[in-house]
Amino acid sequence: MRLLIDLGNTRLKWASSDPVWQVGAAALRGREIAELLNDTWRELPTPTAVFMVSVADRQASEAVEQWVQAHWRLGVYRALPQAEQLGVTNRYRDPATLGADRWVALIGAHATIANSAACVVDCGTAVTVDALTAAGEFAGGIIFPGLGLLRQALTGGTAHIRASDGDESSCLARGTGDAVAAGSLYGLAGAIERVCEEFEQALGEPMKLLITGGDADHLAAHLRRPARRIPDLVLRGLDRIAQTI
Repeated sequence: MRLLIDLGNTRLKWASSDPVWQVGAAALRGREIAELLNDTWRELPTPTAVFMVSVADRQASEAVEQWVQAHWRLGVYRALPQAEQLGVTNRYRDPATLGADRWVALIGAHATIANSAACVVDCGTAVTVDALTAAGEFAGGIIFPGLGLLRQALTGGTAHIRASDGDESSCLARGTGDAVAAGSLYGLAGAIERVCEEFEQALGEPMKLLITGGDADHLAAHLRRPARRIPDLVLRGLDRIAQTI
């Protein structure tokens, strides 16, 4: 059994493969990594290999590696961005500076929709929108603050806006909390659509929209263009990498 780990800023996600695909997730919420893993992984069978993609700080990443070593006597293979891997070419000026989660998601997307161009959206603490050509080239992308960060910025950066848990169902908001909730949601959904349109115009290819991450369902419901939801896209990409190691 391979254990695949996606360590983010706010959530820990994992999957085990062979014989069947199983996924799990836990909120970090400021908990000690060792305590969290003791609670969530103690019933897992010992894996044959462990692979991780991490955008968390070094302390959190090292805590996972230490736990794996202490409990299973295994090292952790860390997925990092490459100039080219599994049919995907990285066109960042410095390929090594691309976020590891973005790179692994692109590998997952390319395997999912081979021979089609894609707009790959990951909706987590940050929202990334990346362009993948039909030939497998990562042409570039952008990063937005996620829903939570947008709302925190408004409530924390102004003197008179305090409510953030409002009704987001309509742009005709009639209260400040509703205006913050709806403004951040509709603004981010509209930005995603605009960026995908810009990708298509710049690259001359129609693009399928793939969306993943903790807020994917929330945002996809407010997009005007069809979106394919793949909750475990990063883990799927990591599994593709693991199969070649």
